[in-house]
Amino acid sequence: MSNRILPFSPQDLEAGSRVLADTARGLSGSQIGWLLQEIRVEDVDPGNTKWKRLYNALAAAQNKHQVGNHLIQFINAAMNPVSYARDRESFIWRRNELNVVLAFSGFYVRDDGKVGHANRAATLDAALARAGKLKSALENRSVHEEVYNYCRSELLDENYFHAVFEATKGVAQRIRDLSGLGGDGADLVNKAFTGQSPVLALGPLNTESEKSEQRGFANLLIGLFGAVRNPLAHATKTNWPMSEQDALDIFSLVSLVHRKLDGVRPAGGQ
Repeated sequence: MSNRILPFSPQDLEAGSRVLADTARGLSGSQIGWLLQEIRVEDVDPGNTKWKRLYNALAAAQNKHQVGNHLIQFINAAMNPVSYARDRESFIWRRNELNVVLAFSGFYVRDDGKVGHANRAATLDAALARAGKLKSALENRSVHEEVYNYCRSELLDENYFHAVFEATKGVAQRIRDLSGLGGDGADLVNKAFTGQSPVLALGPLNTESEKSEQRGFANLLIGLFGAVRNPLAHATKTNWPMSEQDALDIFSLVSLVHRKLDGVRPAGGQ
């Protein structure tokens, strides 16, 4: 990104500096000094706190040259993936936080650590959505804890395709754990929940309503495997793009399934 970039507002510069020099998860003082030297920006206030030191250096360079390129150059250098080979979580955290800040200026940090152009966000909600904070969105929906147990690393990486795939696989695994059965997909569901002698039951199965709910839940599970899990198992990520909204909706369904599974009982123990 070598073209001239309009200067950032003081608020934008401060917000970016606070992320990059965050006390807990930001760059160290030594790293800030090295990176400023790498992009040839004078370290005008080395004795100050980390974020103020970075802010003052970038602000001074911006005021002198009347361009915003220095912040972008610093981010490109700071977010070089090679530097995070043993600290993937820090890369993801910084990228997410920077993407909220940069969204208001029409930029974002790509997966390769480089800054790219994006449509400018006008609201905080839009900026948060742009950042793709999938796990936060799931927490806001009070998604069942079992969902995270099967796809925690994929959620951390915000890999929607594989996170959904692992979450749906997790449903089958939980049914196997609860029932003691083997198998998978529709065959597993039918053995566990259907027929005259199901292995697992949602309730006493004495009334027609209880039996109807049991059949409906089995159909829901078969539909989840048939419409989501099985196609994902045979498709590539490129051929089946998974949007954030699709992922959130599927996770909500998986969460409902786990809440229902919380209450199942061995059918023989009615």
